[in-house]
Amino acid sequence: MSPVAMHMSDGLLNAPVSIAFLAVAAVGVGFALVKARADLDDRTAPMAGLVATFIFAVQMINFPILPGASGHLLGGALAAILVGPYVGALCVTIVLVVQALLFADGGLTAIGANVTNMALIGTATGFGVAVALRKLAERGKGGLAAVAFVSAFVNTVVAATGFVVEYAIGGVGGVEIGKVALLMWGLHALIGIGEGLITAVTVTSVAAIRPDLVYLLKGNRKPLEVRS
Repeated sequence: MSPVAMHMSDGLLNAPVSIAFLAVAAVGVGFALVKARADLDDRTAPMAGLVATFIFAVQMINFPILPGASGHLLGGALAAILVGPYVGALCVTIVLVVQALLFADGGLTAIGANVTNMALIGTATGFGVAVALRKLAERGKGGLAAVAFVSAFVNTVVAATGFVVEYAIGGVGGVEIGKVALLMWGLHALIGIGEGLITAVTVTSVAAIRPDLVYLLKGNRKPLEVRS
C-alpha cells in the first residue's frame, strides 16, 4: 500500500512514534471532551450526531482528482463550523475509530496519528481560519460559502502536513520523505478543492434552514440572509 494517503495504515510508522501520537490523540480528545460539555445541550447534541453521521457517510465516497488517485472528505472544518471545534473534534474522532475498527480504513496502530491529523489538527485549523474570517461569513450566503471553502481547503492541506511530519519522524514505508511531502501536498491541494466545495454547500444549506444551528454564526447580532 502506498503511504501517500490521509488515512495511515498499519506499518507506516514505527512503534515509538505510533505510541507517542496515540498519547497526543488521547490528551487532545480528552481535552475536547471536557470543553465540549459547555457546547452540548438538547439542541446541539442531535446536531452533533447528524454531523458525525454525515461525515462518516461522505468519507466512504471517494471522488477522482487525478488518474489513479482519489480523495474523500476529511470533515474537520465542516464539523467545527457547524458544532464547534471541541464537539467537532469528537465527531471526527468517532468516525475515524469506527472506520478503523469496522471497515479497516486506517490502521489500528496508526489511529493516534490519524486522529491527531484529521480530528485535532484539521478541526482546529479549520475553525481557526473560519473565526479569522467570521466577519465575511456574517455578510450573507456568499461570504459564508467562501469562508467554509477556504477553511476546508486549509484544513486539508494542514492535516496532510501533519502526516508528512509524522512520516518524517518515524516513517517506515520505504518512500523518501521528499517524495511523500510533494505527493501529499500536491494531491491534498486538489482534494482540498473538493473538500471546500462539499463544506461550502453543506454549511450554507444548513444555514439557509437553521442559521441558529451553525456554531460559527453564534452571537451574530443580525439575521443572516442566506436564502437568496
